[in-house]
Amino acid sequence: MLRIAVVGSGPSGVYAAQTLVQQREVPGVRVDVLDRLPAPYGLVRYGVAPDHEKIKSLQGSLRTVLEDERVRFLGNVEVGGELLSTGRLLELYHAVVYCVGAARDRMLGIPGEELAGVHSATAFVSWYSGHPDAVAEAFGLASVDSAVVVGAGNVAVDVTRILARGEAELAPTDMPQPALGALAESGVRRVAMVARRGPSQGKFTTKELRELGTLPGVDAVVDPAEGALDPVYGDPAAAAALPAVARRNLEVLRGWAERGPGDAGRRIDLRFYLRPVEILGGPDGRVSGMRFERTAPDGRGGVTGTGVFEEIGAQLVLRSVGYKGVPLAGLPFDPATGTVPHAAGRVMRAGRASVGEYVAGWIKRGPTGVIGTNRPCAKETASSLLQDAGVLARRELSSDPLDALRAAGLRPVEWPGWLAVEAAEADLGRSLGRRSVKIPDWQGLLGAAGLA
Repeated sequence: MLRIAVVGSGPSGVYAAQTLVQQREVPGVRVDVLDRLPAPYGLVRYGVAPDHEKIKSLQGSLRTVLEDERVRFLGNVEVGGELLSTGRLLELYHAVVYCVGAARDRMLGIPGEELAGVHSATAFVSWYSGHPDAVAEAFGLASVDSAVVVGAGNVAVDVTRILARGEAELAPTDMPQPALGALAESGVRRVAMVARRGPSQGKFTTKELRELGTLPGVDAVVDPAEGALDPVYGDPAAAAALPAVARRNLEVLRGWAERGPGDAGRRIDLRFYLRPVEILGGPDGRVSGMRFERTAPDGRGGVTGTGVFEEIGAQLVLRSVGYKGVPLAGLPFDPATGTVPHAAGRVMRAGRASVGEYVAGWIKRGPTGVIGTNRPCAKETASSLLQDAGVLARRELSSDPLDALRAAGLRPVEWPGWLAVEAAEADLGRSLGRRSVKIPDWQGLLGAAGLA
């Protein structure tokens, strides 16, 4: 039997486990899927917006894999910490596949980022998604009238949409009750989503973009003058040569510009060709706005500063300018790329493949792609591992790794424990007159799992 540990229960980890147990070339493969959290599914549970139920339904297919008799979920197991080093983990398994994602957001690198009221979009997403590490986040939404979201990707669109949505639209979701209550009391009436490039260069997908224009009581507004700065904005021939997504995005944005602002109670301004240069603060140490420099296309796909500046007032700033990986103690790490050096998924140490160590997902390729991108990525890594199976299987393991994990002081949450958490969340939702509602704190999750 080949016993393998997969670290991370998000899509990349589950896809890796699925490939490993469903292949036929190497019989008797067993996979333990380890996660630091007591709950599975990674960013599908804690990163996908609660009002995106179609995407969240992917949990069903991930669940099928984790319920396979050849796969075992072990939550509440931190790898690389005091109780379980990466070296010790490799002693317990024939091979380890690390699918730990990219946990840190990128900074803007401008003055004022330390001000109260300035947060990463990652922190905001974690809070409204019920991540147990985010329970202490306080965004002060009741005292916020205007917010700025810096970025032009789907995460920026998500946080913009959540800020603009009403309580009635979010109540049917699994959003934690504290977050729903805070959003119900929110004073936000205007959100500016700001990009340093033009409308044709946005990284958001059209479906997510269009949602901003369909929110009840919300106007989505584009300044025609800013749109016209984009060389392809008013050139149908040039626009026709764009990739399909960019072309559709441009059509949506042009339509909002032509329609003009309405008289709804809330407003989303999609701003372009503005580069953040400073976050402004008031005498109370809180953010009061942002200063931007107007940019212009440089003719090479980038932008250049024009020396013209503009200020946008805001009491909340969320930056959404990308993610980067963080080192995991015991694994090699390339800080320039934020990834673990690898060859087709095999971890490289000093230029040579490390026997039994593999990576998949963002820690392998960087924070790129969509959820589905993780499937071929995981398959490539699994293929490399299976090619090495003959060498890996020569090493005899002493016992069931679960016994060793418990002996080390860890308290793994197994699948029945997770099912108990699901049942507790369903009960919580019923008590609140809602559907299943997430338990957003460590104590509540571990208590529901029977580990209080």
